[in-house]
Amino acid sequence: MKEFFGFGGYQRTPEGYLSWQHLLFVSSFMVLMVTLAYIVGRRHRGLGERERNRVLAISAILIDTLEVLRIIIVSVRSEDAMKWLYLLPLFLCSIQLITIPLAAFSRGRVKEAALDFVFIFGILGAVLGTYGAGNDYSCFPILSYDIIHTTLTHTVSGFCSLYIFFSGMISMKRRNIPITVGIVSLFCIVSYAVNLAVDYNYMFLMRGDGTPYDILYNICGGSPVLYPVSVVLLFFLYIAVFYLVYYLICGRARAQHPTEQV
Repeated sequence: MKEFFGFGGYQRTPEGYLSWQHLLFVSSFMVLMVTLAYIVGRRHRGLGERERNRVLAISAILIDTLEVLRIIIVSVRSEDAMKWLYLLPLFLCSIQLITIPLAAFSRGRVKEAALDFVFIFGILGAVLGTYGAGNDYSCFPILSYDIIHTTLTHTVSGFCSLYIFFSGMISMKRRNIPITVGIVSLFCIVSYAVNLAVDYNYMFLMRGDGTPYDILYNICGGSPVLYPVSVVLLFFLYIAVFYLVYYLICGRARAQHPTEQV
């Protein structure tokens, strides 16, 4: 158990980023994530809002509990009393710690916007936080607390994203786009300020750290101005493309099945 939780440091050599162990492990979680989201989502599609919300409520409690446990465990095993400064929920995927509970427990436009945000960014976080997490899989062995935690939390976000789609809870109204952009912008501003204060890399606004962001970092030549601006613009571009593709698909579906609800 001491080795599993990393107390005293892991003694095993990490299998490595994009090793067959890494790909097999995360692919197993991704298959389970998609399968559960489809089965549970389709089963709840015809039910009332209360029944559909229950799945999101359980997911919200689970993902927030996992994150609190992580902060406690990593802080306890660290000799640095200020370790918590580097465990703040200020990554793109961490926004789901707030938006999933909002999607489950709020009402009205706030609920609509939260559902859309989870739908848009949940699946992206699931992919980037598993297949793209070179910063984790190159540092920790696969069967370790750190890897299992990060894989679980990211696939819970991905599950919620797909569940919202399959259960028919999405709205994707144009009026919610400014809210989505505003949430991302706020987190970027706060993350960048914290990065400057504690010399860290929240939201990967300072460097790539072995993730796909390294590609953008190299294109920008490591510029401390151009790189973070490009990362933020990339988030906005993703939102725009996601909405565009969604509306194109829905428009085509309505044209083919004009009497059915899409």
